[in-house]
Amino acid sequence: MLKKLFYFLPIFLISVFLIWEYKVNILIWSIPKIASITMPVQENIPTSWSKGPEVPSEDDRPNIILILADDMGYNDISMHNGGAADGTLQTQNIDALAKSGMLFTRGYAANATCAPSRASIMTGKYPTRFGYEFTPVPATGRLIMNWLANESDEELKARIDREVASKIPPFMQQGMPTEEITIAEVLRDAGYYTAHIGKWHLGHAYGMDPLSQGFQDSLSMVGPLYLPEDHPDVVNAKFDTRIDQMIWGIGQYSATFNEGELFAPDKYLTDYYTDEALKVIENNKNRPFFLYLSHWAIHNPLQALRSDVEQMSHMEGHNLQVYSGMIAALDRSVGKVIQKLKDLDIHGKTLIIFTSDNGGANYIELDDINKPYRGWKISFFEGGIRVPYIVSWPDEINPAQKSNSAVHHFDIFSTIASAAGIQSSHEDELDGVNLLPYIANETTSQPHQTLFWRSGNHQSVLHGKWKYIISIKENLRWLFDTSVDPVEQNNIIENHPEEVRLIEELLVQFNSEQQDPLFPSSYEVPIMIDKYDGQEYEGEDEYIYWSN
Repeated sequence: MLKKLFYFLPIFLISVFLIWEYKVNILIWSIPKIASITMPVQENIPTSWSKGPEVPSEDDRPNIILILADDMGYNDISMHNGGAADGTLQTQNIDALAKSGMLFTRGYAANATCAPSRASIMTGKYPTRFGYEFTPVPATGRLIMNWLANESDEELKARIDREVASKIPPFMQQGMPTEEITIAEVLRDAGYYTAHIGKWHLGHAYGMDPLSQGFQDSLSMVGPLYLPEDHPDVVNAKFDTRIDQMIWGIGQYSATFNEGELFAPDKYLTDYYTDEALKVIENNKNRPFFLYLSHWAIHNPLQALRSDVEQMSHMEGHNLQVYSGMIAALDRSVGKVIQKLKDLDIHGKTLIIFTSDNGGANYIELDDINKPYRGWKISFFEGGIRVPYIVSWPDEINPAQKSNSAVHHFDIFSTIASAAGIQSSHEDELDGVNLLPYIANETTSQPHQTLFWRSGNHQSVLHGKWKYIISIKENLRWLFDTSVDPVEQNNIIENHPEEVRLIEELLVQFNSEQQDPLFPSSYEVPIMIDKYDGQEYEGEDEYIYWSN
């Protein structure tokens, strides 16, 4: 018996060591298989969108379509730079949308990660006003990120508070408070048909789901894959970064319609959402509708159709080819939506707003996605929060306009409500403004004198021409004069103590008016401003610590 034990003990110890050493890979491999058992996914289930009247109603209020991209960098549309990706990618449909109305070249996301931005868009407020400060991450994702952070030998290490992490509520309960009034609720109550397609990320438990928050129909994303990883029509790109490994680790190709059973869509996700959007428009062409088309594109995992990637063969680098294929699919979506409106002769009476929830991400190993700005998603440098921002309404907005005024995600609520002729009962509680008078040149003032961003340890203020950024625990502070340095190259904080004092007072006042986070931050991760995730930190590299 002892001989057998002596024989098997080394094997057992080696097995334990290997399992622990490769635990992330094992977990990533096993989760989809466990999910397929615990959360079975059926084959595609056809949707049954509500249908409006067969003949046009007398209600001539505009249709409203909000198209939200995910993680789209400022450099990812050719309207900004003449060509995206390597400079050759033309986003002709997004460009055409911009040319049909107003392009805001200083469009700001409410946050540098997705969920708080989406909460701001839906409510017209700073998300911190109601405690929605951080982005919900599934427990498995947190576990993977914690393991990877512990194993890191980098000089800049993530900080984890396990006691706090143990008290964070389940993922589905990490949502926006139900007492917050969404733009969908306002429009529905005013007689609009309301439909949601795609990502939600504002909670699903206790009445936080789209159907409980004002949408009459909802086709919701569940799994984060665009197609199964081994699908013959898909090309994948993977990275050894924490967040990319986390996303692949929770990978599933699934959706649900009106909170029904899980099913696998029947095509590449961006095209699937687009085709479903066309059904919504067709079914409701004779009554005012609000369509929230919330794409997963171009968020990782990087997966593009092989046919789209083949069009990018002239570009150098597999990652860039796949990423560019994803942009092409998103641009195709915008084109199909606009063409459907034209085919139905309702394009002119449709207000379309296009934006992204935050800037391009640092974990897909591409340098120029936010060019010419510094920083990434997960930082309040311009690269993390400067986003595409387009407002088109052919019957009401003159074409080919550009504005350099600073506008914000929370302006979308008031702009949509005004276009629909709705006087919100809680308008005095909103932080956003109606942009239509500014678009029509009915006012010469600026929409905003001061804007704030907050995510725990990392905060920022835009006050007039001054942009102030701080990483609090590290006492890292920056001040930029955006009138002469919009790309934030020259930190002049030592030269302007009075301006800094004033801005810090404004930030203190702002923070005093915000609620405590609904769920706490347990994780602080270092983000280098000028290098993407995975590149080596060197002593002169600037960085911040991001809370989530």
